[in-house]
Amino acid sequence: MEQLEGGEQQSAPVWAIFSDLMAALVGILALMLVWVIGIQLELSQSLDQEIEKREAEEQRRMALEQALEDPLTKGLVTFHDGRIGISGNVLFELNSDQLQAEGEEVLESLVPPLQTYLEQHDELLMVSGFTDDLPMHPGSRYGDNLGLSAQRALTVTRTLTSLGLPNDRVFAAAFGPHHPAVPNVDSESRAQNRRVEISTVPRAPSTTDEQEGGAGN
Repeated sequence: MEQLEGGEQQSAPVWAIFSDLMAALVGILALMLVWVIGIQLELSQSLDQEIEKREAEEQRRMALEQALEDPLTKGLVTFHDGRIGISGNVLFELNSDQLQAEGEEVLESLVPPLQTYLEQHDELLMVSGFTDDLPMHPGSRYGDNLGLSAQRALTVTRTLTSLGLPNDRVFAAAFGPHHPAVPNVDSESRAQNRRVEISTVPRAPSTTDEQEGGAGN
């Protein structure tokens, strides 16, 4: 720094300090811009993945609906949100797990389209049993509705596999009175809730696939 007469020193020019401050500010703004761009890219990638997932689910739903065109046209089953619905009154008598002749005919009509679907998609079929909210009749072999719904789902599962669906692609699930299709307010609504649903489920990676995938690590 230059020394003035009388021993005083000249301070650094103000413009130099201002220049340093501006350079630091520009650096901070550049870092913030990079961070914002990175966040936008992550959001864009997540959105693209979600769109692809939804499109794939819609394609699977449409493929299954197309495969079920004949039984749907005949009114044997319903199809909503990717779930095939079969009335419990068609499949079973009240409080029974024994498949009725009409119910077996309905299941027979479902086997060909379901076979076609499974051949084209690496997925599983979940057979879910549901009941209404009324307690079991005295003397019933089942302690509660959950047990009845489980056995009904097993009966349908075993029938489907005996008719030709692969054993390793179909499994049973029981929900009892939970997740009703409509509120249980009268006999008609309870009849709707006594049902069996068949839905597609993605197949989990097998242990062999996971080991092969990690062999190069």
